[in-house]
Amino acid sequence: MTARPHTPAATDTATAGRRACLGLGLAAAIAAAAPHRAWAALTADDGGVEGFGAVDLDWVDAARERAVPVRLYLPDRHRATPLVVFSHGIGGSRRGYSWLGSHFASHGIASLHLQHVGSDRQLWAGSVFGLVGRLQDAAQDGEAIHRVLDLRFALDTLLAGELAGRIDTSRIVAAGHSYGANTTLLASGARVARQGRVVDLHDARVRAAIVISAPPFYGEADARAVLSPVRVPSLHVTATEDVIRIPGYYSGAEDRVKVFDAVGSARKWLAVYEGGSHSMFTDRRGSGGAALNPRVKQATRALVLHFLHGVFDNDESGLAAWPRQHAGRLARFSTAGGA
Repeated sequence: MTARPHTPAATDTATAGRRACLGLGLAAAIAAAAPHRAWAALTADDGGVEGFGAVDLDWVDAARERAVPVRLYLPDRHRATPLVVFSHGIGGSRRGYSWLGSHFASHGIASLHLQHVGSDRQLWAGSVFGLVGRLQDAAQDGEAIHRVLDLRFALDTLLAGELAGRIDTSRIVAAGHSYGANTTLLASGARVARQGRVVDLHDARVRAAIVISAPPFYGEADARAVLSPVRVPSLHVTATEDVIRIPGYYSGAEDRVKVFDAVGSARKWLAVYEGGSHSMFTDRRGSGGAALNPRVKQATRALVLHFLHGVFDNDESGLAAWPRQHAGRLARFSTAGGA
């Protein structure tokens, strides 16, 4: 499909916090990278100790004539930080999954949240009678490929800009929810065959993957053939009621486990929460249960940090302890080659 260029609304600066601290050096770098965007100093109320901020950047990939809006959460420190590149689910935006973006940044990890203009929040605009068609168009191969190219372009742009020195290029992680989990897997090495050719969109800069609520690759009978080339360490997060219902598509919660099983990572971890819902992992506060939702988010915040420590610092003690600490919420915790 042909992606529709989109100009996002102005930066949302309403969120403020208690421990936020913005250094002049960081402010100058942001100003150079995005002179028409306001920098918002933020904080996360989740135990993080780093001051950080967020800025919206409106990039355009001229080669594809496609807008690639992003939101960058950046710690207020002057040494290079790891980077998570986050891809939203269908109908999402760069403003989503702030519960993770702010958490990463408050713990010294930059988080770059992409907005995929062919499958973003604009799908919900327009006539309700055309919604099914818009959703189906957004799920086609062309948009799936564009999404991975969005990730590649965003990395290229960030690492060629004023903030390049703030990123540790040896510690780049792809992450995503739902459709964004598919994007993450493709960038991490998944391969699909189309018209006698193998589509390989692996980005060698990606050193680990965080896969939340991953759907199967529709139309692919052999999941292992698609996912076994994914060799980077991977963390998979889902729930027993993580069911996808989109017009024309249905995916039961068991599909998330099948993705985990098929991935070829020698080091991989799977957390399955009891209950919940597919949209529980978005910024929605009540989805999956008003009491369960915040508890799952709190547990997942801890889990992703333990995963990154395990991958990049060779310290898997947190991963080993985490399932015992959250046993009351878990239906299953599995590892392969890890703690």
